[in-house]
Amino acid sequence: MSGQTQSPEPAGKAAAGRRGPSVWLRLWAPIRNTWRSLTSMRTALVLLFLLAIAAIPGALLPQRSLNEQAVGEYKAEHEILGPLFESLQMYEVFGSFWFTAIYVLLFVSLIGCITPRIGEFARALRTPPVRAPRRLTRLPHHRQGPVDGDVETETARARRALRGWRTTERTEPGGTVAISAERGYLREAGNLVFHIALVGVLVTVAAGKIFGYEGNVIIVADGDGEFCNSSPAAYDSFRAGLNVDGTALHPFCLEIEDFAADYLPNGQAEMFTSNIRYQAEEDLASGTWHDYRLRVNDPLRVDGARVYLQGHGFAPTFTVTFPNGETRTQTLQFVPEEAVFFLSSGAMVFDPPAGMYPTAEDARRGQIALEGLFAPTADFVSADDAEEEGTLLTSVAPMMNDPAVAIDVYRGDTGLDSGRSQSIFTLDQSMIDNGRLVKQDRVNLRPGESVELGDGTVLTFDDGEEWVNLQVSYDPAQFWVLVSTIVMMAGLLVSLAIRRRRVWIRIRPGEASGEAGGNSTVMEIGGLARTDHAGWGEEFDRLSVRLLGERSTHDDGADSAQARR
Repeated sequence: MSGQTQSPEPAGKAAAGRRGPSVWLRLWAPIRNTWRSLTSMRTALVLLFLLAIAAIPGALLPQRSLNEQAVGEYKAEHEILGPLFESLQMYEVFGSFWFTAIYVLLFVSLIGCITPRIGEFARALRTPPVRAPRRLTRLPHHRQGPVDGDVETETARARRALRGWRTTERTEPGGTVAISAERGYLREAGNLVFHIALVGVLVTVAAGKIFGYEGNVIIVADGDGEFCNSSPAAYDSFRAGLNVDGTALHPFCLEIEDFAADYLPNGQAEMFTSNIRYQAEEDLASGTWHDYRLRVNDPLRVDGARVYLQGHGFAPTFTVTFPNGETRTQTLQFVPEEAVFFLSSGAMVFDPPAGMYPTAEDARRGQIALEGLFAPTADFVSADDAEEEGTLLTSVAPMMNDPAVAIDVYRGDTGLDSGRSQSIFTLDQSMIDNGRLVKQDRVNLRPGESVELGDGTVLTFDDGEEWVNLQVSYDPAQFWVLVSTIVMMAGLLVSLAIRRRRVWIRIRPGEASGEAGGNSTVMEIGGLARTDHAGWGEEFDRLSVRLLGERSTHDDGADSAQARR
């Protein structure tokens, strides 16, 4: 009415209506968007690709957990890249912060991606197939033709032909029966199984790193070499899992009886074999020993641990006879300088007998040390910088046919009592540089040959033995890694082999449509594959022939093109 005026809206409510989203919503929006991006399948694929890329440095660069010496040598040879790679944790790739970050993000992404898809798949299983389209002729696959039975008979025959499909039936006007059928749900199930098993692989691999351990030990194969898995101190190198403190290792012992290497005519190694004896935990009390033939890629499995034969090398034996007649004999492994003919380098230190020198300082200065090369099949050649003609030692075969050594002999303080860590394969160069360790002689020796020092000390090269490198690995999740991998591959095969497809069958009385003289029943079949590729058309044709025989007509070409448009 003209005499009335509308009362204004209260100022507080108007201001509230114009107010933007709350602080909580402004904070929640970026978190929600970040989570959605992280849990998308595209992000999971990118992270999986990044994980593969991140693992490449672990294959190209020496890793500290496998070979500490190789890491040191690489850093010494690369003065710029060596320290840079150290700061980037390139020598311990699989334990680095950036590899762990990618690993964890991939795990979270897969979990966030899989969880909603499981719910969607469960809802899809409960949802009946969709209604038949009004015009089946617009589908990529279409057939129709007359059939002999009535609607009820042909409907029963269609049910039998669609056994194994999820079907629903609906009655349409005019007595027409429409059947909707769908198949291929296992495709999505296989896809989900693949991703769930991939998560299982990530979890089990991580569990193995947490609760497992791995160690390497070198044992001289002279029949007296013995190793017991009692503590990390028994290993030359030991990598403990995050939950392993080394106090609860699985106890077992083994002895190396011999070692044999088979070579091809060109000197390439063909197979390494070592006969060993071992005691499992239950055998330690009774002293029972078991024989085993250890070969490459054929580990000994004992008490949940695996013992691998990884490689071998040579350990020369030297005897030092001091002026008072006492002797010191030592056999120590040398490290191969090249992997074909096993020219090896190493060092040894011999302490003088107790009481030979009046003071401890004099005893330290009276240590005997040697450093040099060992060749299993020796050949002496000349070199420009050699002191004498034919004094440069080389190896011409990996077998120990004609061993020899080329060594520098030192006397003095080796620095072993200084508390500094030293490599067992080299002498402390700083002790040589400052004159505390003085070179006495440089000699080439074959087995049985000796060199006498100025004070009457005699150093004799006795012979050489072979050593074996054993790796002991304990991974309680190894079996489950295998199971997860097999399930993952099975799920992938199912998702690739199975196609999601739909079929609609409409059966109508001929009289209602005026077709086939008005007395025959007409059956119309349409098909659509959710992932259409080679194979589905043949299945549709077989179904059509089974239901319609050879009387069907089809227009897949034009209608398919029209449907795709």
